[in-house]
Amino acid sequence: MSTQDDVVEKAMMEMAGVAAQNAAAASEPSALTPGAVKSTADPNAKPLDLDFILDIPLQVKVEVGRTRMMIQELLQLSKGSVIELNKLLGENFEVMVNDKLVARGEVVVVNDRFGVRLTDIISTNDRVKSLA
Repeated sequence: MSTQDDVVEKAMMEMAGVAAQNAAAASEPSALTPGAVKSTADPNAKPLDLDFILDIPLQVKVEVGRTRMMIQELLQLSKGSVIELNKLLGENFEVMVNDKLVARGEVVVVNDRFGVRLTDIISTNDRVKSLA
């Protein structure tokens, strides 16, 4: 795993650990800056400033479907060819960040451009389990 991935994974783990704490504290006025997160390890510790991870580029993919083809079949493709995928019409697409499943969604069209409306966010616990 690269250093960039290590930083992202460490930040995700830390953020997962403090999500409940921050949700409970959301109703109280706070002196935290927008990128600061309290650590659950030590209640007296200074808030962590996570602004440094906001500029880390991530690779986001939306997987429409998959198929397997022989090279001969691939070479015979031309304009208008149809490739049959393993997904059915109406099935959710998978949203991957750095090759990790984070959400599922459906295709939408906005101003003649395709997009994905997220319909299911993978829980933090499930994402952490998938790392093992």
